[in-house]
Amino acid sequence: MTSAPLELPEHEALAAEYVLGVLGLAERTAVESRLKREPAFAALVHDWQNRLSDLNDDYAESPAPNLLPQIEARLFPQTVKVRRWFGWAAGALTAGAIAVAAFVMLPPPMPPAPTMTAELSAEASPLRYAAAIAGDQLTLTRLAGTDAEAGKDYELWIIEGDKAPVSLGVLTAASVTIPAPQAAAGYILAITLEPKGGGPDGKPTGPVLAAGPLKTI
Repeated sequence: MTSAPLELPEHEALAAEYVLGVLGLAERTAVESRLKREPAFAALVHDWQNRLSDLNDDYAESPAPNLLPQIEARLFPQTVKVRRWFGWAAGALTAGAIAVAAFVMLPPPMPPAPTMTAELSAEASPLRYAAAIAGDQLTLTRLAGTDAEAGKDYELWIIEGDKAPVSLGVLTAASVTIPAPQAAAGYILAITLEPKGGGPDGKPTGPVLAAGPLKTI
């Protein structure tokens, strides 16, 4: 006569399955919740742990692997990359914003103040110019008059006392800035009408259309 298999009460079978680790996640979670509120059931689970403890004798203990990095990588694959990029980009944008703010807040460098000026004009000429020497530059600006006639150029000269005029170049625009010559108060700036390209041999040949002395400010 074959004996029928021993059937455990439901709570006994549940405790044994919990200890054996064969329950699904939902059932295991439910059992762990009962362990906290049912001392009798907790004692039953402890009893099954003692009964089945001999099953572990043939197996060496091994530490549980650290799966957290892999889990995080799978849960947040995009978040991790975005955070790293955002951290770098935020730092770069912050540095850039500071640099831009500093650039905007700093006033532009002021040009050097003029140290000498001159007003160039002549009674019989419509031309009128203003000259200013600031630092190592001379700026000449036409205030009245027109460009030189076709085939001609205006040429700028500087004259020291009784010495021969020295050409400072042909005036190609209504306002020009050129390297400042060695000059002092009382030197004369003059503009003549010359052939295209300037006076031949570096000497003035045409009429003086505007002139004036340099004055210290």
